Amino acid sequence: MVCFPHAGGAASWYRPLSTALASRAEVLVVQYPGRQDRHTEPLIDDIHVLARRITDLVAPLRDRPLVLFGHSMGASVAFEVATELQARSLEVAHLVVSGRRAPQHPHEEKVHRLDDAGVIAEVRRLAGTDSRIFDDEDLVRMVLPAIRGDYRAAETYRYRPGPPLTCPVTALTGDDDPKTTVKEAADWEERTTGPFQLRVFPGGHFFLTEHKKAVAELLA
Repeated sequence: MVCFPHAGGAASWYRPLSTALASRAEVLVVQYPGRQDRHTEPLIDDIHVLARRITDLVAPLRDRPLVLFGHSMGASVAFEVATELQARSLEVAHLVVSGRRAPQHPHEEKVHRLDDAGVIAEVRRLAGTDSRIFDDEDLVRMVLPAIRGDYRAAETYRYRPGPPLTCPVTALTGDDDPKTTVKEAADWEERTTGPFQLRVFPGGHFFLTEHKKAVAELLA
């Protein structure tokens, strides 16, 4: 299973899930450039470019069943990686998209254009990052460029119509997510000719935090 973090997120966010699934799967997590151990590398603020580069790294894993799992912006990246793998005649066993509307439903969002205080306020609103880091000026200076770059990538991303996926797709969403309606999550079904299921959990954009055990059981 290859996991894809949300905007501003890092590979370490998936450690609890990796631990929970250790007996069932080898869990790999993408570390986007510009954060943690890759903080000196240039950010990539284009989802299509990011997906192509990740696909080059994921493609050699075709010797075993491959599941892709992404949350929020990570769902868009995972979808584009699945699309690129299929275009290369490489099979994906399952795509799981979480906390993200189907790509044919773009929203006009401009968080990446806000000043620093505005970006921080949006992240606090979604409660995806421990808000205590914003009390430390040095940490803010370190993480804010990655958060802003990821928001730019997510908000400027546009789906490019093409052949649907053929793999199974599962969409997860919170019933009170301010970024995605249940209907928009259900419309991921249009992006595959394979089996589809929708799972709705109580909670907002980061319902995963509240339902770690249930999500791990579903993935297992």
